[in-house]
Amino acid sequence: MGGSIRRPPTAIELIQMQEYIEKGMRDGALGMSTGLIYLPGTFAKTEELIALAKTVSAHRGIYVSHMRSEGTNIFMSVNEVCLIASQAKLPAHISHLKLAGKPMWGKNAQLLNRLDEARKKGVRLTHDQYAYTASSTSLRQLLPDDVVAGGAAALARRMGDEAQRVKTFDWMKNRLLFRQRNNYSYVVIAYHKKDNRYNGLNVVEAARLRYGKDTLDHQISLIVEIEINGGASAVFHGMNETDARAFLIHPYTMFASDSSVRILNKGVPHPRGYGNAARFLGHYTRDQKQLKLEEAVRKLTSLPANTFKLKGRGMLKAGYAADVVIFDPKEVRDKATFKRPHAYSTGFKYVIVNGRIVVENDRHNGAGPGQIIRHIR
Repeated sequence: MGGSIRRPPTAIELIQMQEYIEKGMRDGALGMSTGLIYLPGTFAKTEELIALAKTVSAHRGIYVSHMRSEGTNIFMSVNEVCLIASQAKLPAHISHLKLAGKPMWGKNAQLLNRLDEARKKGVRLTHDQYAYTASSTSLRQLLPDDVVAGGAAALARRMGDEAQRVKTFDWMKNRLLFRQRNNYSYVVIAYHKKDNRYNGLNVVEAARLRYGKDTLDHQISLIVEIEINGGASAVFHGMNETDARAFLIHPYTMFASDSSVRILNKGVPHPRGYGNAARFLGHYTRDQKQLKLEEAVRKLTSLPANTFKLKGRGMLKAGYAADVVIFDPKEVRDKATFKRPHAYSTGFKYVIVNGRIVVENDRHNGAGPGQIIRHIR
């Protein structure tokens, strides 16, 4: 679209998008995913997504969505996912089910009821969750979409305009108040390449370090400055434990880390990159007894394998790929914390991938027998 991300695609551009998806599905893609809180996806209209999802549906793929909202507008976002799934006639999966922000805490029953209602009406719907009450994404997500569109240079130009700067600051302050917060102490900077002194500090602490003051204006100024200077990843402490427990016991929730591969000791990232599976097995299943062990294992194995049609995966069964994790239920535990995230989980005797041992007694042996898994039509 030539960088024109705010407008709808032309008819010709939409056809080109469908052709790209057609090729991807023929090459073995599992489906189509959207990140509707991120640029450029945030500007995509529902009608566009339905048209693209229909191409996926023709190849029996799945629609996966990081929805437009995980906070006050989450029910509207769920409605959109269900509409896309219904209109395109394909299964849908919600990435990282949560209720973000204090105004939404405690509404887990309403949200799960809404999802169950959709399933009763024929929507093939699943969701995943990570084992923590903090999320992680770019610090950029605190800024208005229109302000960051076009990259760092465009942001710098806009912030050089006093009227635009005041408007942006006011928008951020009002949004913060709406979420029942008076500062950005809930946001911890995970990694900022230009100045690693910020890594591990919340925005209030980092503003104090940068300016000697930590007023809300100084906090917002720091967020803008960081984005202009390459951006940063961050950890957002914005969820409630009661909601998390309600989601994890639901039969259609599977467990996913939502983490990229971590470089050991680089930055202060979210601990889910190291401890997610072990935390479900140890903390929530063994210690808190939220789930039976068999159910926790199902949510880590056969449920995602069946949802994403990974043929021959996800079960201990003759003829299936020998993907096996052997662990001690009494000893398995996560050791990564938000303060010290670079710590490997323990309690894993063996991890076997495609019939080859890759982990022995919690230590990786360097083997790499993994494969690209393609969609089987």
